[in-house]
Amino acid sequence: MEYTHLGRSGLTVSRLVLGTMNFGTETSEEHSRTIMDRAHEHGINFFDTANVYGMRQGESSTEEIIGRWFAAVGGRREKTVLATKTYLPTGDWPNERSLSALQIRRSCEASLKRLRTDHIDVCQMHHIDRNTPWEEIWEAFTVLRQQGKVLYFGSSNFAGWHIAQAQEAARSRHFLGLVSEQSIYNLLNRWVELEVLPAARAYGLGVIPWGPLAGGVLGGVLRKQKEGGSSRGSTGRSAGTLAEHRDTIEAYEKLCADLGEDPAHVGLAWLLAQNGVTGPVVGPRTAEQLDGSLRALEITLDDGTLAELNELFPPPGPNGAKPAPEAYAW
Repeated sequence: MEYTHLGRSGLTVSRLVLGTMNFGTETSEEHSRTIMDRAHEHGINFFDTANVYGMRQGESSTEEIIGRWFAAVGGRREKTVLATKTYLPTGDWPNERSLSALQIRRSCEASLKRLRTDHIDVCQMHHIDRNTPWEEIWEAFTVLRQQGKVLYFGSSNFAGWHIAQAQEAARSRHFLGLVSEQSIYNLLNRWVELEVLPAARAYGLGVIPWGPLAGGVLGGVLRKQKEGGSSRGSTGRSAGTLAEHRDTIEAYEKLCADLGEDPAHVGLAWLLAQNGVTGPVVGPRTAEQLDGSLRALEITLDDGTLAELNELFPPPGPNGAKPAPEAYAW
């Protein structure tokens, strides 16, 4: 396993992040435990979850599944850098959503109970809250840090200017501020290169891509169709993405075949090669899928291959303008 620091912090994390969103919904608790065991066996120490994952009536939430896994065997929690999120609704009442000081406090306390731990390593804001001032947010987070309940803070789905706002507000309070930003980022969706990635680099945030394979579309979906197998990339919302970009995906899969590599591994390796990326979130439904994703760490994409990928999946920016992040320059 390869490791790096999370942004400008001293926190050491694995370059593959275990995403747990499938735990309790797509993946049973028994198989979720197997995946977490396997992650530790591979040296993956960075686990990502959220307070709303797996919240189906009558079923265990994802945080509860992780908490029971921690409690079952000593030492598991100590080996894990645990990241969760807050913001999205957890109930129908007004203060059960967003980032008020009241909601932040209640959400953190509830996550600690579900996760069966005395602290959260990285608490991430799941979305920007346009109605709560940064002074209130950072004061609430400062209290949690002083209490030892949260060590670091991150954002998710922020725009570049949101990151700048957050960091300048934290600076005015002499507070460390954000150490990470979790954004959708993959070969098919490179919008973060316009402003989010540059802002994260400038302010010292590690970028954690979610959706690294575009819902399975970059995971060899056409090859799997030809082989008669099923693929998440050909169903649901991914089916529309595949239909829109079918020619590009076909060319991409041919490029990967010429490299002798699985398309999923190339997609992850491309993200790992991007400046400022800490590591992508991989959300395996089985232990075998997790095992396979480690191949991405061994792939080095040369300049020629990176250029070909840029041709297939151009960086964002108006036609004729410079590519990101200077697309607005003249």
